[in-house]
Amino acid sequence: MKTGTYTFHIKLEEAAALPAYKGSTFRGVLGHALKQTVCAIKHQECNNCILKSACLYALVFETGYALPRHKRARVSSVPHPMVIVPPLNTKTNFRRGDTLSCDLLLFGEINRNLPYFIYAFKQMGKIGIGKHINGQKARFSLEKVTHRHDTIYPKKQGQMTLPDNLIDVDLLPAETLSLDRVEIKIITPLRINVKTQGPPALPFPDLIRSFIRRNTALLNTWGNGEPDLNYSTLTDKAKKITILEKQLSWFDWQRYSSRQEKKMFMGGLTGHIVYQGKIAPFIPLLRMAEIVHAGKNTAFGLGKIAFKTLHQ
Repeated sequence: MKTGTYTFHIKLEEAAALPAYKGSTFRGVLGHALKQTVCAIKHQECNNCILKSACLYALVFETGYALPRHKRARVSSVPHPMVIVPPLNTKTNFRRGDTLSCDLLLFGEINRNLPYFIYAFKQMGKIGIGKHINGQKARFSLEKVTHRHDTIYPKKQGQMTLPDNLIDVDLLPAETLSLDRVEIKIITPLRINVKTQGPPALPFPDLIRSFIRRNTALLNTWGNGEPDLNYSTLTDKAKKITILEKQLSWFDWQRYSSRQEKKMFMGGLTGHIVYQGKIAPFIPLLRMAEIVHAGKNTAFGLGKIAFKTLHQ
């Protein structure tokens, strides 16, 4: 599955008041700006729109409605083809002239629509982000867009170049390695169902089942299909992996859903955890999850992880 990670560099034109976790802020304004940009039938619900299967906004934000029926039938939960990773600092007050950057991950054929996302980001700058200050949200300018350290959109020239070096993610087996420990750092809140009570914990089988669900759903929906792997054997092997060390905490986060007109509680685990056992069979799952995020609500930037293998 082709995956592009694009970094949008912005400069505030006014003082801004932003939340500590900014995923909902950036995703919400991006959705609004993208719909303004591409929607041909204004003020209509995507579910009833005749153009939904050809509309970029619907494919990205209303994926469950817009995808063709045969693609939706492949997976139990249809994944969005986008992850927006907001600025990860917890700072809330910004001055005019401050710079911020956020990443946008696009999957599969959606990468071809990158120019629309760049235009939408420019529109976001006119709409503004954060709380109202003196009756106006903070406006910004899009200074540049980079991909793997290459500038693909400079503000000065105003033209963009589609990159031809997208990462191809898969679940192909890793080379034979003798690995016995892995440390996983949870960078943004991870939301998965775990079968434990008491202090925050993350049993390895629960983690692996979550990785399998998300990774295979993405490959089936936005890639060329999942590989022929024995997932039941993998989950059985995962039961033999034990927790060697953990420092996990629960991060409480909520967002306001304008569609449902209520607050949504979307907390998750943060921290780090070290597992011990025969780790090698799980490296492909870890490697892909590190790129595409893990767990629920990844479109808001949740479930960003990083891992490294350790030796005794």
